[in-house]
Amino acid sequence: MATRLGRGHCGAHLTLLFTVEDEAEEPEYQGSMGAGICLDDGVEAIARGEEGGSSLTVSFLDGDYPASMYEEVLDVLSSDIPEASELIWELTVRMGLPASQGFGMSASGAVAAAMAFQRAMGIPNEECLRRSFLVAHIVERRRSSGLGDTTALAAGGVERRTSSGSPYSGDLLSNGPGKAEGWSEGSSVLLCWRKDTGAHTSTYIDDEIWKSKISTAGTNAMRVLGDGKWDMTRWGDLIEEAKKFSVESGLIEDVSRGELVSLVEDAISECRLEGTASALLCMLGESVVVLENELDGGTENLEVLSKKLGALGIKTKISRVGSLA
Repeated sequence: MATRLGRGHCGAHLTLLFTVEDEAEEPEYQGSMGAGICLDDGVEAIARGEEGGSSLTVSFLDGDYPASMYEEVLDVLSSDIPEASELIWELTVRMGLPASQGFGMSASGAVAAAMAFQRAMGIPNEECLRRSFLVAHIVERRRSSGLGDTTALAAGGVERRTSSGSPYSGDLLSNGPGKAEGWSEGSSVLLCWRKDTGAHTSTYIDDEIWKSKISTAGTNAMRVLGDGKWDMTRWGDLIEEAKKFSVESGLIEDVSRGELVSLVEDAISECRLEGTASALLCMLGESVVVLENELDGGTENLEVLSKKLGALGIKTKISRVGSLA
């Protein structure tokens, strides 16, 4: 029996501000408007399929994680490609960043897995990419684990989402209804998080009070970011609106996010980087991304800050803004 092999990789995504748009019955039309940053680091998945049965075994190379999301990816994929449910699958997953910390790793993992399964079955590349984002979006909405991550990842780079929904939909995998655009200069960013995982995304996006506060703040931010050309000249606008969103939504005061932001900001000051770097919340984990206010692509300041934060017991990783999808 021939062994089928396929690989998928998808970078992570940092949501900096967003709205909750989940009124539609069909998951393809649910999602969010907002803005954020796609990263190089994310999830890699290797799929190995053989004939003779129907099963899925998931293993992780760097920790223990639930396999249920990857099982759902295969289930959704099989509804469109029945052959996917007629193989004995082994899926090996490598996580480049921690889960449940606001790095969009569920969306990244779902996209990577859907790519790996399809490539193992020889699905043409463009069809494979489009269906992977659609499958991941449906899984995210079914599990209330995300809103607009897949649409953002389908754009890449520093992205803004101007219409909610899946980036692709329908039997022909046409564009929309979700719309996003991105730009990238390959800039470095510093990710900061605590060891313990944050609250599940559904805690907020399924709660009517939180949904209202988040959407009001996100709508206000998109009045500024949603108009005009979207390119590197909007970097300062993104930083400013992300800071406003974290306050107006109330998210910075929930759990221990405000404390983490304060610790990172104090470290920025102690490293004499005030006015040079900004600390922004990643939604919806308990994590912070530090961005340099000027897009010079260097890592020296971030390396100094990373060392300082590590001494305080804060986990850090320097990553880069991903390329356009």
